[in-house]
Amino acid sequence: MKQLTATRHYHFESAHFLPRVPDGHKCKNMHGHNYKLEVTITGPREKWVDDVGFIMDFWDMDKVVDPIIKEVDHKVLNDIVGLTNPTAENITSWFFDRIQQELPAPISLVATTIWETHQCCATLQAGVARTEN
Repeated sequence: MKQLTATRHYHFESAHFLPRVPDGHKCKNMHGHNYKLEVTITGPREKWVDDVGFIMDFWDMDKVVDPIIKEVDHKVLNDIVGLTNPTAENITSWFFDRIQQELPAPISLVATTIWETHQCCATLQAGVARTEN
C-alpha cells in the first residue's frame, strides 16, 4: 500500500539542564539549544487525490503546531509540565502527544523528530511503544 506523508520543520530556542545525568556530566548544567522540530503527518489517499491535492495545508499545520512551539520558545524546558527531564527523547515525545491531540480527523501523526544540534536528534514514530518519564 502506498503512503504519502508531509513533513514541516519548525524552530525554537530554549534552555534546559538534565537533572538525572551523573554529576560532572556537562548537560547537568543549564545550557541552550536552537532546536529544530520535524512533524510528519499522513492522511487517506482519497482526500489528497480527490480534494485539494494535499494531506493538510502547511498553513493549517502551523495553526496546530505554532501555539505549542510558543509554549517552549525562549523558555526553560525544565519548568514546563511534562518536561522536567528534557532529554531529546522526552521532548519529541512531549511534542508528539500534544500535536496528535490537536490534529483533525482523518489526519494522522506519523512522527516527530527533535534536533538538538545538526548532528543529534530523537524521533518518536506512531505505533512505537514508549514509557513515561
